[in-house]
Amino acid sequence: MPRFSVIVPAYEVQPYLSDCLRSVLEQDFTDLELIAVDDHSPDACGAIIDEAAERDPRVRAVHLVENAGLGRARNAGIRRATGDYLLFLDGDDTLAPGSLRAIADRLARTGEPQVLVFDYARVDWAGDVVRNVRAELLREGDPGCVRQVFRLEQRPELLRLLMVAWNKAYRRDFVRAEGFAFPPGFYEDTPWTFPVLFSAESIAVLDRVCVHYRQRRRGGILRTTSRRHLDVFEQYDRVFRFLDARPELAHWRPALFRRMVDHLGAIAAAPDRLPVRARAEFFRRAGAHHRRYRPYGAAAPSGRAWWRCLLLRLGARWAFELLRGGDRVWRRVHGCARAAYGQARAAALRAHYRVRLCLPVDPRLAVFAAYWHKGYACHPAAIEAKVRELVPGVRTAWITTPEYAHSLPPGVRRLHPGSAAYWTALARARFLVNNVNFTPGMRKRPGQIHLQTHHGTPLKHMGLDLRDRPAAARGMDFGKLLERVDRWDYSLSANRHSTLVWERVYPSGYTTLPYGSPRDDVFQHATEDDVARLRARLGIPAGSVAVLYAPTHRDYQRRPVPRLDLERVARALGPGFTLLVRPHYFHAPHYFHAPNSCHALDGATGSSRGRVLDVSGHGRVEELCLAADALLTDYSSIMFDYANLDRPIVIHADDWDAYRAARGTYFDITAAPPGPVSRTEDELITLFATGAWCGPRSAALRAAFRARFCPYDDGRAAERVVRRVFLGEHPELLPPVVPLSERRPAPAAVRTAPADHVVCP
Repeated sequence: MPRFSVIVPAYEVQPYLSDCLRSVLEQDFTDLELIAVDDHSPDACGAIIDEAAERDPRVRAVHLVENAGLGRARNAGIRRATGDYLLFLDGDDTLAPGSLRAIADRLARTGEPQVLVFDYARVDWAGDVVRNVRAELLREGDPGCVRQVFRLEQRPELLRLLMVAWNKAYRRDFVRAEGFAFPPGFYEDTPWTFPVLFSAESIAVLDRVCVHYRQRRRGGILRTTSRRHLDVFEQYDRVFRFLDARPELAHWRPALFRRMVDHLGAIAAAPDRLPVRARAEFFRRAGAHHRRYRPYGAAAPSGRAWWRCLLLRLGARWAFELLRGGDRVWRRVHGCARAAYGQARAAALRAHYRVRLCLPVDPRLAVFAAYWHKGYACHPAAIEAKVRELVPGVRTAWITTPEYAHSLPPGVRRLHPGSAAYWTALARARFLVNNVNFTPGMRKRPGQIHLQTHHGTPLKHMGLDLRDRPAAARGMDFGKLLERVDRWDYSLSANRHSTLVWERVYPSGYTTLPYGSPRDDVFQHATEDDVARLRARLGIPAGSVAVLYAPTHRDYQRRPVPRLDLERVARALGPGFTLLVRPHYFHAPHYFHAPNSCHALDGATGSSRGRVLDVSGHGRVEELCLAADALLTDYSSIMFDYANLDRPIVIHADDWDAYRAARGTYFDITAAPPGPVSRTEDELITLFATGAWCGPRSAALRAAFRARFCPYDDGRAAERVVRRVFLGEHPELLPPVVPLSERRPAPAAVRTAPADHVVCP
């Protein structure tokens, strides 16, 4: 008997069905049967199912002799199922990698509940992925804080989730004992899902995206204009009859009524679902249902839903249409008014900026920014701190949004991008420091000093070298780029390689400062206690070997596609390792819910739970480096910084040829790496299992890499920059660079090795 019976009905989904079936069969949890039901589809769905059954004995092909509809096709699958649990997956949707193992682990931890509710992400026709906006309802929490297994009465908020069959796993004996089945018609999930949740004695949740719900551009039920949308009334009749037959569940009638009203209102507000001649009937029946099922004394909803509920109750179609049209007009007028206000404000700010340009430069004001206003970070942050230490007469201000205001240290003024104070500061500040370029609207004045710090040693092509790389350049205006480069007075360089690249790809009259990486100064000053506090704050278990995984952006991909199955890697490394996952800042908000993503911090499952930590929200990457015992990356410039710590580095270059062809690189990182290189996930796991990640060859590669790219990083880079740029001291008066062999060793992150793994102390 298999653990899972995955039931996939198929009707006119031939473009998507192969992906759907493959997403099930390629799961790393293999104890399953896949029951694929051809609902007498006129296209090639039946042939696709038969081909899958020939290739994989776990596939059971079912062919219906006539089209029965989605609900009855699922029933046909249920009758043939033998698994402990039933899962439903529509033929145009897919299971996320690792989902079945996550579900199995969660079921085991929660004592085999009758129903397990998990999360989903919408995937639109263009491929963009957005997680369910009500994902917070699926919080698992700590056993002492949030119930792990419960009845619906204990967490009624679950009724606010999308009432579909495919975001749950159902114990088969529970379904059989209750006699649950899908009815015919549209909205067949309604009389299945509500009774299941109302009746279940044990429910659990899994806070993890398990299904990718495809939003088809055309052809989906929600985008079909048909009288069959009137089936929704019969479906709710069935649910209320179910409650009538079970007096012990009568207390759910008010909640069901509210959900029905919301559902009917959503259908009424979608004009493309119903033909014009059916809309009058819809409103008549909506009014009848409202009057029939409205509980005595039911409170009216608040806000905009109030009039929608009232008009549905009255069956007032024309009033509903009129108010809905007026609402659309109001939103359009409001949008135009906001656009006009924005244009007027922009014109006023331009005038304000021109006036401020007429005032003298303020010699005591320095403005800093980093990563397109994403908080206090990188080289500008280290320089700003050193300015406050060495040049107390200078006032510092930092450009960032309220989202990152918490990252600013006390005493640093925040400038909101685009505000009047922002333009005043850009017009009058003596010193301008950024690791990217300031806004194109800024005009550099005589007397202003602009320091460009960059944000890492370049491995990939930059600047003018992107002229022949359209995938990476993405329409870059190189003339405008050089105009911004002409503002620079100083360009910071971490090593000779960087100097040669910057001066060629950003040609102008600036002065190069070969002073090192200010953001890496902390590596020479941190103590063992500092590292211990960082590890505790990040939640790294005591004695665990922390591996920082920091992949970079791929220009040849439209959206982030994770290169590793993090859950599999964590399981393979074992309980002695913890993965700190830091995606590229372009991808951090979406990385863990991309089409092939594994899980986020709270989605780790089973033996890997708690050992895959999402640290994308941690603002200072230097602190993550200090906390980690090893770095796992691909082509990110973080490897050049991490080499200063003299800790193991592993390069995972699974798509090196594609990356190098699309972006271009200045040298072959696989030929001169800072540590061992893997080309596949299995090779990566082997590197860690055998100890090669930290062996003698790893140390030799790292030493050569460090000598080449970290010659100036002695903990005084920020001081040298401040003395030269802010105090005007000449190079011969600056502190000399400490030779590599004489530098203080970086503090160790952890010295304890897992008992059953080959790990270098």
